Amino acid sequence: MEGRIGVTSENLFPIIKKFLYSDHDIFLREIVSNAVDATQKLKTLASVGSYSGNAEDLKVRVKLDKDAGTITVSDNGIGMTEEEVNKYINQIAFSGANEFLEKYKNDANAIIGHFGLGFYSSFMVSDKVEVITKSHQDGAKAVKWSCNGSPEYTMEEVDKDEVGTDIVMYINEDSKEFLDENRISELLNKYCKFLPIPVIFGKKKEWKGEEYVETDENNQINDVSPAWTRMPADLEEEDYHNFYHQLYPMADEPLFNIHLNVDYPFNLTGILYFPKIKNTIEVQKNKIQLYSNQVFVTDSVEGIVPEFLTLLHGVLDSPDIPLNVSRSYLQSDSNVKKISSHITKKVADRLQEIFKENREEFEQKWDDLKLFIEYGMLTDEKFYERALKFFLLGNTEGKKFTWEEYENLIKENQTDKDNKMVYLYANHHEDQFSFIEAAKEKGYDVLLMEDPLSTHLLNALEQKYPEKRFVRVDADVVEKLIPKADDDKEKLSLEEKNELSPVFQAIVPNGKGNFIVDFEDLGETANPMVITQNEFMRRMKDMSQMQAGMSMYGELPDSYNLVVNVGHPLVKKVLADKDDVLASELEKINNEIADQQKEKEALDKLKEGRKDEEVPQEEKDKLKELDDKITSLEADKRTKLEAFGRDNQLANQLVDLALLANNMLRGSDLNNFVKRSIELIK
Repeated sequence: MEGRIGVTSENLFPIIKKFLYSDHDIFLREIVSNAVDATQKLKTLASVGSYSGNAEDLKVRVKLDKDAGTITVSDNGIGMTEEEVNKYINQIAFSGANEFLEKYKNDANAIIGHFGLGFYSSFMVSDKVEVITKSHQDGAKAVKWSCNGSPEYTMEEVDKDEVGTDIVMYINEDSKEFLDENRISELLNKYCKFLPIPVIFGKKKEWKGEEYVETDENNQINDVSPAWTRMPADLEEEDYHNFYHQLYPMADEPLFNIHLNVDYPFNLTGILYFPKIKNTIEVQKNKIQLYSNQVFVTDSVEGIVPEFLTLLHGVLDSPDIPLNVSRSYLQSDSNVKKISSHITKKVADRLQEIFKENREEFEQKWDDLKLFIEYGMLTDEKFYERALKFFLLGNTEGKKFTWEEYENLIKENQTDKDNKMVYLYANHHEDQFSFIEAAKEKGYDVLLMEDPLSTHLLNALEQKYPEKRFVRVDADVVEKLIPKADDDKEKLSLEEKNELSPVFQAIVPNGKGNFIVDFEDLGETANPMVITQNEFMRRMKDMSQMQAGMSMYGELPDSYNLVVNVGHPLVKKVLADKDDVLASELEKINNEIADQQKEKEALDKLKEGRKDEEVPQEEKDKLKELDDKITSLEADKRTKLEAFGRDNQLANQLVDLALLANNMLRGSDLNNFVKRSIELIK
């Protein structure tokens, strides 16, 4: 018998071969899944007494014949009658075929899971496909259907002893890679590892002598009852760990797991694991495997589940997820969106449960968990709201606090004059040790926030709580980190600062960023000099490394404040040395500048009330001459002050000590510091 497949358009096979699936290797998943489905149906019929034949040894076999160039998938499932072949294959079981082809000609991925075309994926890799099938129905005759990829087919009666179906694919020239045994094993392991019916691919092999030799034992590639298909009450913790290593053989032990088992308003099972995530943003995503009725769909779940959940490992399985490898289709599917939202809630609930049941264990694992939780808080608002109950802040002493607990700890002592609560933090305990100690001496508590997402999280928290602010301990001198009242200490005048600044500006290293010299009376016991970094600019630079659109901040040079403690005895000695060496010269220059300024002010007064054209050129020339003289005198004064600074060993030593305290003194500068220290000790 010959006939034509019941689609009038001849565009069907080109669409199947080129566009139906994202990857051609998906054909094996589709054919094996169909075979498993047929086998399960027979098993169901036998269980209700509708089939009296042998249903005890049901399995699917995959056979590779390199010589014949074929792959055969055989099952002992329900099989098909001639009428069923005609209905399910020749008529392609969907209505409105022509409308379908027109509608989806530019988006063929959207059809999978809706029109039952899994069988036709075989034509992506085959020149010809044969179906040899015998129905489970009493008295049914076996038939053989054959098609070479055109709408024409042949069908004839054949002899077949066993109930079931054989799909024989004659692999085309472009798909010869699939005639390799290792390639087929790879695909079966990828797509069919957890199918519910045994899938057999040849015999197991063992090493004998110098080669692998086949044994008599079937090579079953799948686990028919993986952990997620069983009830949580039937599993021990060891079962969860064993399943994890079945999925990820080389991975470390997971931290926690969540067993999902939902039947309303959608069906969802699965096990999700919290892997150990170290303090690096280079984490592995796409570790969640998505299944539909134990058939692998994809491990590219970004956009299907919330972004932060891609850091989890494990398996999700839902029959409500279509067997479609098109992520764009999955992302728009309403069931997928509901599932995604539900998983977010379950993850948060499980973390809250673990936190409440065993806080000590939760705290011990916090360093491995926090990057995941911070990521979730930054990218998912609903998770953020739930996470505040178990999100922990850790201080430099290793203690952990909930958000509410920490607020109660610091609100009395760390509220500034504007009634804002100030959260002090460090992102490196050793590098910022002196600043941490200075803060602790003031009675402040310091958080340790050292992972890559901290800066982003601080910004998010400040936006949500404008009455709170985060300040890194090296953002300013300790007296100004949490200003309590207006500073009543005597300040240096602008003229005094201008005279002192060149002394230290001449010493700071040019290659380590921009330094602004400032002066504060920090008292005799504080360090003689402190290097701080503006909170806003530093935070923007930190964020620019991880966030597109902020590169302008990343390209700016680092900016530092060199705060000179004019209340320290050693700084006072430098200033006294400056007066001893330069007092007379500076006094002379200052007197000259004052004389020039006085003469300039007199000329400026003469100009008052006159238009520019009414001012004689002689006066204009004189004003320019005075400006040039003042500029020259100021430059001469600055040159002398800079020379003094460069030559003064104590000033150099104090600046280098500040650099050393900030891990900014290296190479030849560090070597010079050591040599100078020896000279000063002598």
